Amino acid sequence: MWRKASVAALLALAVGYLYHGCPELPEQLLQYISPDGLRSSPQSQCHLEQVISDAWDSLITLPTRQWSRVAVGVNACVDVVVSGVGLLQALALDPGSGRDHEVLRSKEDLRETFVHYMERGAAAERFFSDKEVFQRIARAAAEYPGAKLYVGGNAALIGQKLATYPELMVLLCGPVGPKLHEMLDEQIVVPPGSLQEMDEYHLILEYKAGEQWGSTRAPQANRFIFSHDVSNGVMSLLETFVASLDEFQPDLVVLSGLHMMEGQGRQLWEERLKEAVAAISDIRKDIPIHLELASMTDRDYMNSIMQEQVMPIVSSIGLNEQELLFLSQAGGGPHAHLAAWKGVPDVGQVSDILLWILEHHGRADPSSEADLTRVHFHTLAYHVLATVDGHWANQGAAVMAGARVASSQACGTRAVDPTKVELKVPLRFHTSDSEPRVELTLDPAAPLTAWRRGNVTFHMTPVLVCKQPLRTVGLGDAISAEGLVYSEFKSQPGF
Repeated sequence: MWRKASVAALLALAVGYLYHGCPELPEQLLQYISPDGLRSSPQSQCHLEQVISDAWDSLITLPTRQWSRVAVGVNACVDVVVSGVGLLQALALDPGSGRDHEVLRSKEDLRETFVHYMERGAAAERFFSDKEVFQRIARAAAEYPGAKLYVGGNAALIGQKLATYPELMVLLCGPVGPKLHEMLDEQIVVPPGSLQEMDEYHLILEYKAGEQWGSTRAPQANRFIFSHDVSNGVMSLLETFVASLDEFQPDLVVLSGLHMMEGQGRQLWEERLKEAVAAISDIRKDIPIHLELASMTDRDYMNSIMQEQVMPIVSSIGLNEQELLFLSQAGGGPHAHLAAWKGVPDVGQVSDILLWILEHHGRADPSSEADLTRVHFHTLAYHVLATVDGHWANQGAAVMAGARVASSQACGTRAVDPTKVELKVPLRFHTSDSEPRVELTLDPAAPLTAWRRGNVTFHMTPVLVCKQPLRTVGLGDAISAEGLVYSEFKSQPGF
């Protein structure tokens, strides 16, 4: 009986897709639900990538109630994007073994840390403590053939993405120098107190999938970021940002740049973090705050953000696989024993950590007074949005919109080009690494999978990974910005 029903369902799918020009899809469906849960590559004119892309376009809809004014702060800079291997060779550095450094103090520290992350294909960001050496490296980077200048800093990148929606008014507060101001979208409002005489520069060392330097070979394309950034390093514009909100009257606040303080030393960040919390606490309670996290290495600092300081007073956070695992390691959460993810992060393990964050540091605990109700997780192969029930709407569309923009922006195209992307996510996965461990299967025709654990709902969608990405910087910021555009916040009674 079950077999007959399955055959009937596949025949129905076949008929439906014949009308859409995809006669081979039922065969593909049989392939993608193979025993190992992995997709084979059918030689066909109609690919799963096309099916998923078309499904996104039909399923993604804007929320009933949309944002009209969004305030973004507080890290902004000019990014100098350059070939990582090429620049290090120009600095007369030889390839060798990798080693991670929490703070870069020399060119050798830079080389070792770059190699450490390149061989893992992982993104990272570090502070370079020696101002003079950094300036010499920055000059070499700017003069390197093919070097490009872009808007940089999470806040500025999120602001730029939001400004692509004409109906949105965007305020950006951060250290905005002449070059950055020139590059910003005309629609972005910059308060006078944000304008600086000089720009802050960040160096972005990119590498391609399969690129080799000595014995190191990158498993996937990514980038390594470093800077000697004092203004962003102490979040010097945070108070200016909060003060500007009374006049601007936003209905959403997006905050980033906390990771920049980590390299300033414990004494400074302890004091400055308290001041930051006091400033953020002045924001009206009925305005949701999204916090965009970035690469960090100091567990005490992460714990301060997570347990005692910032996380309980924000409504939403955005983060990637490295930040998620480090957050769990710092706080003694699920799977904290893992040194690093092996390949594509396991969906069940990611789900466990997301649930732990919302139960221990958010509103999933009914007795908690924390504001945190939403976590947007993104990794190369898939995205997951986890929300406490009753606080957010349209989250399925939000997570799919984030995945769609990751696919198009990485390839440098206005829309997803199915010929330039590939599906890398396992098409069978579990909702948890422990009990209850439910197995789910991705349906390409409806590429949104949802499940619940307690009072937390999870929405998961695959990413169509760009085969030859043109630029990896700012993808996380674009993903979070797009996800927020498609999100609807439900004001709670008593706010």
